[in-house]
Amino acid sequence: MVIYVDADACPVKSEVERVATRHRVGVVIVSNGGIRPSANPLIQSVIVAEGPDEADKWIAARAGPGDVVITGDIPLAAKCVERGAQVLRHNGEALSAENIGNVLATRDLMADLRAADPFWQGRGRGFTKADRARFLDALDRSLRRVGR
Repeated sequence: MVIYVDADACPVKSEVERVATRHRVGVVIVSNGGIRPSANPLIQSVIVAEGPDEADKWIAARAGPGDVVITGDIPLAAKCVERGAQVLRHNGEALSAENIGNVLATRDLMADLRAADPFWQGRGRGFTKADRARFLDALDRSLRRVGR
């Protein structure tokens, strides 16, 4: 079991480290650079080549059954779900074979709305303490479920 973190713009890296340490699970932090490596022996930092979606490609090629992927990138989430990994968004929402189709469709619809109407730009809601708490709970549940 490994936790893969799509680390560029990830607001819950420290929470992942805390929960992973409690469960004694290895974590791979994948980024294009600029992330300070952790001194925790369970945490491995991987720097991928510059370029669009390089971190996503790296994670998608490795994640599989028994692994947990932390990402806000919906196409990456879809690939990881397809490969059998558990996927969590930063707000604790679990993505699975049952809901990934709807999440992808909603993402595409919102992209079309933003492209058609400049007033839709920047309408996303902020990351809250409640989101952080939901994420911590969801990651803990996921690791217990995978550990069985």
